[in-house]
Amino acid sequence: MSSLVETLTASGGTESVGFLNDIVRQLWPNICVAGARMIKEIAEPIFATTLPSPLNTLQFKKIDLGTVPLHFSKVDVHRTENEGIKLDLDIDWDGKSDIELDGSMLPKMGIEHFKLKGRLSILLCPLTNTLPLIGAAQVAFINPPSLELDFTDAAHIANLSVIDKAIRKVILSIIASYAVLPNRFLVKIDPSNDFFRTYQHPEGVLRLSVVSGTNLGRSKEGKSFLKKLVHDEPDCYAKVAVSAEAEWQTATAKNSRNPTWNETRDFVISDYDQSIGVDVNDDDTANTDDDIGLATTTVKKLLLSGGRQELPLTHKGVATDGSVVIAGEMFKFVPRPDSFGEEGPGIHGMMTVLVASAFGIQGRREQLKPSVKVDWGTHGNFRTAIKQDAPGSDVQNPSWDQAFRIPILAHMIPGPPVRITLMDGEQERGSVHVPLDEVLAAQNMQLEKFFEVGDGATVRAGIWLRGTAPAE
Repeated sequence: MSSLVETLTASGGTESVGFLNDIVRQLWPNICVAGARMIKEIAEPIFATTLPSPLNTLQFKKIDLGTVPLHFSKVDVHRTENEGIKLDLDIDWDGKSDIELDGSMLPKMGIEHFKLKGRLSILLCPLTNTLPLIGAAQVAFINPPSLELDFTDAAHIANLSVIDKAIRKVILSIIASYAVLPNRFLVKIDPSNDFFRTYQHPEGVLRLSVVSGTNLGRSKEGKSFLKKLVHDEPDCYAKVAVSAEAEWQTATAKNSRNPTWNETRDFVISDYDQSIGVDVNDDDTANTDDDIGLATTTVKKLLLSGGRQELPLTHKGVATDGSVVIAGEMFKFVPRPDSFGEEGPGIHGMMTVLVASAFGIQGRREQLKPSVKVDWGTHGNFRTAIKQDAPGSDVQNPSWDQAFRIPILAHMIPGPPVRITLMDGEQERGSVHVPLDEVLAAQNMQLEKFFEVGDGATVRAGIWLRGTAPAE
């Protein structure tokens, strides 16, 4: 197995990707039709459930993504440890669109121009010895992309900034839930592809510390840019985001432009190019908090810097005199029963439950609504999508290819059995309890089998256990 430094420096450098842009250009009319259908089917229900009234009534009346195709650049090709191929490449879409939105108590509005930028990771895995040689492709943004929208008739729309922010937030949340790491959009190339060989497990855990700050709230000229009086020292805290993982906030250090925090949080890492953002603020109880500055790096840059960096802060895009120090240590996931730390805070391992498919579900096809529910005591419960009878699908033998992750904290191993339940709508059709001892005893702590859940039905699922060990 490669060392951490060898893994981080394995790239041979980026290359042009003109051939891919030529292919996308030829396929663009087909991509537009498929994309428009996906946007309407996915976005409208989320508008209805997440946006405030009256924005929750918005519906697409027209979706035309225009004639300007996606553009790719700076491709970097890697071989993965699970014998796959990973392509990392920049996406820059400066699209001219014709999108119309309408809703009750709202003026009609359109989107005529949008910009989408980010870095994609395309995982081709597993590789096979029979055509088409690749079982599946998985597509994901390594970090949340940036998105800008230009509305038509913008001058006639009251509260445009509110609408713009709300719609962009929904679109970006949809992208994040489907295709920002650790989520990957799965496309089967070989219909018989095995999800157990396709799923890409995370790299490990980054134990990230926010150490201290220096000269916070001062410009390059040494002047304070905070709303408080110059002689009033700020009360500083830092918000930390690693890619699309949940944001974490430190405690507030009172009355100091040079605070010391020394606080630590664990983040699950799926790619070493994932970003680390540190947003430092002044806690102002009377008004809104003052923005002191933002610093960014990546997991790779932090680790290649010896696990410690002093990052300059920018305020509204302008360099300041302030900086923040962070430190990090990487822990790899390993399949060893003795690798689950029993003491101390943080993540000591990971349980991953893969739900591939079910077979032999009895009942009338048009009435079946199968799904699979996974419970691990009080530590986590999850449910797959609910399937229904549709042309081209087999609702009595459905496939899900979904994965669920549960971080393992201190004293969670050994623990209760994993319960796998076959559901029909809200009714339980049958279940099985899987003892953790059976998983721990499996080869590489990977238990993959057909579980009999009763009434002649089986669920094909996998349960993986991993502890942690320092990356070397």
